[in-house]
Amino acid sequence: MPIFEYSGFDGQGRKKSGTIEGSGRRAVTQQLRSRGIYPTDLREASLQRSGKFLIRLWRSKTIPIGDLAAASRQMGTLLSAGLALDEALKTVVDQTDQPLLSKIFARVRQDVIQGNTLNQALENHGAVFPDLFINMIQVGENSGTLDLTLHRLADFLENQARMRSRIQAALAYPLLMTIVGSGILAFLFLFVIPKITMMLEEMDRALPWPTLLLINLTDVLFKWWWLFALLLIIAFLGLKRYRNTIAGRLYFDRLVLNIPVIGRLQLSIATARFSRTLATLLENGVPLLKALDITSNVLSNQTLKNAIEVTNQSVQEGGSLATALKQTAVFPPMLAQVTAAGEKSGQLEEMLFKIADTYDYQIDLSLTSLLSLLEPLMILFMGSIVGFVVLAILLPIFEASQGFG
Repeated sequence: MPIFEYSGFDGQGRKKSGTIEGSGRRAVTQQLRSRGIYPTDLREASLQRSGKFLIRLWRSKTIPIGDLAAASRQMGTLLSAGLALDEALKTVVDQTDQPLLSKIFARVRQDVIQGNTLNQALENHGAVFPDLFINMIQVGENSGTLDLTLHRLADFLENQARMRSRIQAALAYPLLMTIVGSGILAFLFLFVIPKITMMLEEMDRALPWPTLLLINLTDVLFKWWWLFALLLIIAFLGLKRYRNTIAGRLYFDRLVLNIPVIGRLQLSIATARFSRTLATLLENGVPLLKALDITSNVLSNQTLKNAIEVTNQSVQEGGSLATALKQTAVFPPMLAQVTAAGEKSGQLEEMLFKIADTYDYQIDLSLTSLLSLLEPLMILFMGSIVGFVVLAILLPIFEASQGFG
């Protein structure tokens, strides 16, 4: 049956949009009204437009990881209850609040109805779904444990979403403070200080050096702000272009790892993600070499990706995973030690999950210590600038008042 895209309102006046499957426009309209949705726009989604949509979706990266986790858990629950795969996919399409994800799963369901396996249907939209997701689905289908695999995928994705949410929440206050402080300083230097400095210059007195420095700095910023803005834009574009090269990306990623506090936090996040991803893949029956190859794509730091590739090569040559990780000298020593213990005891997956939990805890501690250090430093920096401005303004006024006295 064809798929229709709709937009409209519910009984409370809230805007609704998404996709729905039906035999025709009248049947689809009746389905929507039975759900309490009154469509204002209803059109059939063509294959060509859906393909273009998926390309735009991949480029914009607008699929929230939390919604993908919820859809995976819902589909796993439906399969566990005995529903057929196409019916489970239809339920996910109908009940997913995220319209973009609903459109994607509608196309996946069409591929499944045409005879493809779920893994093949997901591969047709490989630009949208991560390799980890597709490979675990393939293993789940081959082993007959697709419902269990979907639940494990949901657990993994929910953990990643929680970690991302904690990091974003931790950085929200410093970012807001930086934006507000920068806006206040820009307002002072562009609008307030020029008027005050004009008044100070009219006093026809010898001005103290803080006042002279403030006046000269304000004049330069007021006259040549466009030049500074242009230089910043050129520098940004140049660094971005260099960052997109192989050598530039490797240089900046190595530089990030060497920054005090921030580099350690970055390494902890990457180690936790590597351990949990590898453990999840191995637990679901993905071979070690394939799991390492997929895990390297999960990491964003090129230095760490290269280390995983070297590890994969060493394992292919017959070495152990722990020895290969230790030889890279990039990951923390604890990872190699725990991996060695897991390989000897035959409990590699369990040990990797434990090391991931350990580093998740360390990430929380690192974020707490980073914020406790960052907040007073930002307050001190902003306060120092404002204090200098106030001092430069008040000094000549104070000297003039003494002269009048």
